Amino acid sequence: MGFISDSLNRIQPSATIAISNKAMQLKAEGRDVIGLAAGEPDFDTPRNIKDAAIRAIEAGKTKYTPVDGIAELKTAICSKFKRENGLDYKPSQVTVGSGGKQVLFNALMATVNPGDEVIVPAPYWVSYPDIVMLAGGKPVFVDGLPENGFKLQAQDLARAITPRTKWLILNSPSNPSGAAYTRAELKALTDVLLQQPHVWVLSDDMYEHLVYDNFEFTTPAQVEPKLYERTLTMNGVSKSYCMTGWRIGYGAGPEQLIKAMAKLQSQSTSNPSSIAQWAAVEALNGPQDFIAANNKVFKQRRDLVVAMLNQAHGLSCPTPEGAFYVYPSCEGCIGKTAPSGNPIRNDEDFVTELLAAEGVAAVHGAAFGMSPFFRISYATATEVLEDACRRIQRFCGNLR
Repeated sequence: MGFISDSLNRIQPSATIAISNKAMQLKAEGRDVIGLAAGEPDFDTPRNIKDAAIRAIEAGKTKYTPVDGIAELKTAICSKFKRENGLDYKPSQVTVGSGGKQVLFNALMATVNPGDEVIVPAPYWVSYPDIVMLAGGKPVFVDGLPENGFKLQAQDLARAITPRTKWLILNSPSNPSGAAYTRAELKALTDVLLQQPHVWVLSDDMYEHLVYDNFEFTTPAQVEPKLYERTLTMNGVSKSYCMTGWRIGYGAGPEQLIKAMAKLQSQSTSNPSSIAQWAAVEALNGPQDFIAANNKVFKQRRDLVVAMLNQAHGLSCPTPEGAFYVYPSCEGCIGKTAPSGNPIRNDEDFVTELLAAEGVAAVHGAAFGMSPFFRISYATATEVLEDACRRIQRFCGNLR
């Protein structure tokens, strides 16, 4: 009988965190490394949000709070959903966790029984299938093919649903591909779900505000109000508000689900940081103009990276609608030999040899469930991205 639990042995450490840690380790050893693995904006948290946190500290708001969020933050979240998504929620339908990942974790752990199936469109964020498996469920992968913009198609969703299906996880804009669903594309999916009343929707909207080229963001419960009673709409302040380290995520859905998630959180972490919660109140209620300014920079970086990667031998990089990732194909590099003499047999070999030869850290596509691709985050300084892309071009040009 082993000491480590069987449930923990079903999962793997986060690939994105592992590669980011590897890059930091190499930097500490003196290597010239550019880390493009972490999904973290390089912009600082806006001044008004930091000031709100300071005021909270000085006012002594440093005690325990209600398990799943202070009333002021839940009210701000309700206002946000109404203002931006046309969704009406009461504070009793809102939960706040220590980051979006905890909200997702709580939802799945509170609802998934052994053998339950959760549909996870690929490519997917690395944590989705592992959390499903930790809960004892079975992730059912459905490919969003490159020719369809990496997006799940209605007919493929319909084929994947079985009597054991409990959830569909949708992430738009997507990590890792940056793909975002139009209203019409979401409507095609929600039409399928209307015929399957046992399937719930977990909509991960973390990158909601990070869309480009006049793309109009919509979320499933907004597109199809009949799904409101079986949808958990999840979001957070990490990406759009440049608050990754503050660890505040939130979700809204039916009270029965929200109460179950709070019950779980009461026996795990209890409340998120009181100070971070007050900062999140200001983030949601305060000025929003910096988001558009940041997006202008992100779009410029996206266009730069897409153009430079498409100039690299063997790479093909589509232009994503949102988030701050690109997901290029390295199919043209498979079967070649790296400068080290090692063969490039798959996308994991590609990113491993790229790091060794040029000091650029990226994440292999297999970690997101789709090969032969790799993910690059362009949420870093433009001059750093230019340097990284030149290194990638050089690496690809040196393959034989």
